[in-house]
Amino acid sequence: MILRILLLSLVFFSCQQSDSNNDNSSTATDAAAQLTFTDVTKAAGIDFTHYNGSYGKKYFPEMAGPGGGWLDYDNDGWQDILLVQGKNWESNPGDDPSLKLYRNLGDGTFSDVTANAGLDVTVYGMGMAAADYDNDGDSDLIITCVGPNKFFRNDGGKFTEVGETIGVADPAWSASAMFFDYDLDGWLDLYVCNYVKWTEETDIWCSLDGNSKGYCTPEVYTGEPSRLYRNRGDGSYEDVTEASGIFNPKGKALGVALLDFNDDGWPDLSIANDTQPDFLYKNNGKGADGKVTFSEIGLMSGFALDESGKARAGMGIDVGVVDHTGEETIFVGNFSNEMIGVYRDLGNGSYVDRAAVSQIGNASLRYLTFGVFLFDADLDFDLDLFAVNGHVQPEIEEIQQAVTFRQPSLLFENQGKGKFKNISASAGEILSEPLVGRGCAYADYDHDGDLDILIINNNSPALLLRNDLINETNTVGPGYLRVKLEGTTSNKDAIGAQVQASIAGKSLPMVVKTGSTYLSQSELTLTFGTGAHSLVDSLTVTWPNGEQQLFQDIKIGQEILIREGEGIQ
Repeated sequence: MILRILLLSLVFFSCQQSDSNNDNSSTATDAAAQLTFTDVTKAAGIDFTHYNGSYGKKYFPEMAGPGGGWLDYDNDGWQDILLVQGKNWESNPGDDPSLKLYRNLGDGTFSDVTANAGLDVTVYGMGMAAADYDNDGDSDLIITCVGPNKFFRNDGGKFTEVGETIGVADPAWSASAMFFDYDLDGWLDLYVCNYVKWTEETDIWCSLDGNSKGYCTPEVYTGEPSRLYRNRGDGSYEDVTEASGIFNPKGKALGVALLDFNDDGWPDLSIANDTQPDFLYKNNGKGADGKVTFSEIGLMSGFALDESGKARAGMGIDVGVVDHTGEETIFVGNFSNEMIGVYRDLGNGSYVDRAAVSQIGNASLRYLTFGVFLFDADLDFDLDLFAVNGHVQPEIEEIQQAVTFRQPSLLFENQGKGKFKNISASAGEILSEPLVGRGCAYADYDHDGDLDILIINNNSPALLLRNDLINETNTVGPGYLRVKLEGTTSNKDAIGAQVQASIAGKSLPMVVKTGSTYLSQSELTLTFGTGAHSLVDSLTVTWPNGEQQLFQDIKIGQEILIREGEGIQ
């Protein structure tokens, strides 16, 4: 272990030296300076306030949620919004609010269609994930909960709850969830993060000041193993947690992200654990018995701990290529005074935390980060980082003067070579507003080409932030190309497929994915900013089964649909 730490230290030093010798000036266009997010929540018709059920007991789950996200539930081509809600505790019964589904009307506004869609149900919800699990052409939905999870099958825009019937109604306290095809059979499997063993009856008395009850930290509770469900292809799931090698009682999982760190075509998993080492599950592929298994290599890879060998309080997580190496970097939201983790793949299955050299570390040190995601905010053909923050102890300001309960969001612009600049203060007043932020997700809800942000806050209203980089006539701002994939032999949503765009000798790969961020889901369509370029020189699509398709000289300013084996529709 000592030898490994020394080797990683040398690599880290060499990365710093290499970065310092390169030109790290931003390649962004002048339009990047015009990047502004505007709060359009009220104007868009979104009227949602999360309720965490708190009534003085300070139950542990109250500060954890909620999430929400984007899905096109009615297949009209416009991204709709699903918001996860809490409820009253059994010890304090009352009128409970329901989940909320807002239909995108295509004119910048939304309509509440919760009841008509069959989602007017009450649960103590945490997060959501949406995908076409039965390959019938519409998005189905899982809601993770404190208590049995709910699974809603979508039949033409009407949802039916089938969680227990199909085998995924785990009664544990679940957090983030992710659909992916781990065995590459064309059917979407499901990974569900489980957190800790907790009930009202087993709630532990904790305190910050030694006098009054406060919210506990996860150290006082036993972890709850996460679950992996294999899609049988007949509308039901099989729990393969133990058979696949995923079972791990040490984890307290809150976030999960898809990656393929060894480029072998088999999807791997990165897991953010709270106060426990983070997990990296290597997909071993299909064995002699025909079964697909995983090996946990987090500690071996250098991803599990911080640079001092300490586990952090991981929450949200995302993965993407953010520098010239072409290797993926894993970003993990952590507790205040822990920095956002920035783990760069060195290309050989080893990771080094570049939080400090990336210039994200110090800027995020005072914040307790939950949701994080990568997206091309300024459409300059590289991935930027967004993070929402908020503490879990309302009394924290009485204990730590430098840390607040409500915290502003963070937007880091990619400057190239894996370095970032905090541009939160210049990207719209709403980003400076203190929030109790939890979930966040992006989508181009207004079809103008730039990516908008949904923020879901604890015990507070949700927010819709419109990206005003491109104006409503699409005449101002850099270019873009939006790519939607449809699988035929692969799963219908093409989750796990990679699209690599090339412009003027520079390449950017993106993966179609669910999961990532925290308790939430972004849209499945991929958005490539093209800066001042008028063409994408080439697109290479690698489908989950390994087949590739190449497309050249694609005009920007449009959304294209690529169907597996057929081409651009």
